[in-house]
Amino acid sequence: MKTRCSWAKDELNIVYHDEEWGNPQHDDQKLFEFIILEGAQAGLTWSTILKRREGYRKAFSNFVPLKVSKYTSKHVEKLLDNSEIIRNRLKINSAINNAKQFLKIQKEFGSFDNYVWSFVNHKPIKNNFKKLSDVPASSPISEKMSKDLKSHGFSFVGPTICYAFMQAIGMVNDHTSDCFKCKK
Repeated sequence: MKTRCSWAKDELNIVYHDEEWGNPQHDDQKLFEFIILEGAQAGLTWSTILKRREGYRKAFSNFVPLKVSKYTSKHVEKLLDNSEIIRNRLKINSAINNAKQFLKIQKEFGSFDNYVWSFVNHKPIKNNFKKLSDVPASSPISEKMSKDLKSHGFSFVGPTICYAFMQAIGMVNDHTSDCFKCKK
């Protein structure tokens, strides 16, 4: 049996842990998905979001930033009635706003990937934490990223959300030292 990070307990989290979390991601559409999902997670558990991930994909046009950027107040009202997502007006409006800002960054930097990975000089940071309690909630890099994203008009991108985003897309590898994925 494989040893995993202690948070990967149920089937949904195990699959996410084994197949996605900490793997370097460079596809702009997937990066948009993660920045939206991490913002939706604020104040909630990641499991809550994972359980609704397919609902989010349907509700937010499979995370195509151009489509989401064109959502109107009618879309917002429909999303507020959608039980497959977190029905929080601030988070929904943030997702739409962030889609608009995402497109501006793509235009300015060539891709969101170029922009976001520049915070780690385009190379993942490999940490070597022994246990989950050693893993920080944020870092100086996530604080810098948060500040810069906010200066570009993003919302729901505080340092903790940015650090979770960095972990999710493999900018940092925070698999604990006993985890089989730490060695990769």
